[in-house]
Amino acid sequence: MDYFSETLRNLLDQTAFMNLTYGNLVMVLVACFFLYLAIARQYEPLLLLPISFGMLLVNLYPPIMAEGGLLNYFFKLDEWTILPSLIFLGVGALTDFGPLIANPKSFLLGAAAQFGVFGAYLMAMLLGFSPESAASIGIIGGADGPTSIYLAMMLGQKEIMAPIAVAAYSYMALVPIIQPPIMRLLTTEEERKIKMEQLRPVSKKERILFPIIVTIVVCSILPSTAPLIGMLMLGNLFRESGVVRQLQETASNALMYIVVIFLGTSVGATANAEAFLKWTTIKIIILGLIAFSFGTAAGVIFGKIMCKATHGKINPLIGAAGVSAVPMAARVAQKVGAREDPTNFLLMHAMGPNVAGVIGTAVAAGVFMAIFGV
Repeated sequence: MDYFSETLRNLLDQTAFMNLTYGNLVMVLVACFFLYLAIARQYEPLLLLPISFGMLLVNLYPPIMAEGGLLNYFFKLDEWTILPSLIFLGVGALTDFGPLIANPKSFLLGAAAQFGVFGAYLMAMLLGFSPESAASIGIIGGADGPTSIYLAMMLGQKEIMAPIAVAAYSYMALVPIIQPPIMRLLTTEEERKIKMEQLRPVSKKERILFPIIVTIVVCSILPSTAPLIGMLMLGNLFRESGVVRQLQETASNALMYIVVIFLGTSVGATANAEAFLKWTTIKIIILGLIAFSFGTAAGVIFGKIMCKATHGKINPLIGAAGVSAVPMAARVAQKVGAREDPTNFLLMHAMGPNVAGVIGTAVAAGVFMAIFGV
């Protein structure tokens, strides 16, 4: 009888019900809410679903993220900056840089959106974070998960990388919720209805030369950006050269989706209750939201300035796409514009600032690394 009671007690002790804390329960509810947004509302499910499921797993069974646990091995690839760089390879292979080449002024909108990065950096410093921590938090404003992870690791901020990574990827996934109210608040109905002229055709020669020239220029000035910018441009060169179709297809499909599974699940698994439910984490989440909101607002405001300067030829909504969330931010600009006028097609125009934002956030990370001598 003692054997059976002891066995039953051991089985009971091993269940999640006996080991869950109130914090774990809170994070399980958060994970379920994110799963609802990913599945029922379809808010960037490719990102949000693996992130939220990783969050669910680690709070039901914390050892899965401990040394020797399955997701800990996934996370090692984040720490070594392998997965963030491979994500950039896939983004480059997937993305058409033509709108940016056709309209180089888009670089200005991408640069303006980085205001959120440096604004949050200063705010984090005022709240008592170290300069390196503040820089790692500020980069969340670019809505660029891979760059956030990369910079945090390069600046030695492993202890706060979990909330930074979760915040950055969550805000990327929640772009359709966060951006539209800011865009509508800062623009008039007339501005949102502006139809832009069709972009000029971009030659194959331009498309091939662009990633090569950007790599040479950016990596010469900020060599520390080479893993990100280099992979982004290599992926795009796969796409535009036309001679390595198999590599382009692999980078933009099979490899990209494998990396998203590993990266998303491991990032979500960093959100265990013990590490996540802290005042420092809450401050990082709030600062990240402020950074992202400021970046969106700065892009729209600069878009309004360009609209005035060009006598109404630029729709300010495309400025919101200057954050680095590709192609989510560009799709949101299209959706907000189409809400006012269903015949208004802004997607390709918004892709220019969107691509510029990817480059701009990587450059901002390079600037921080140069400042701190990394």
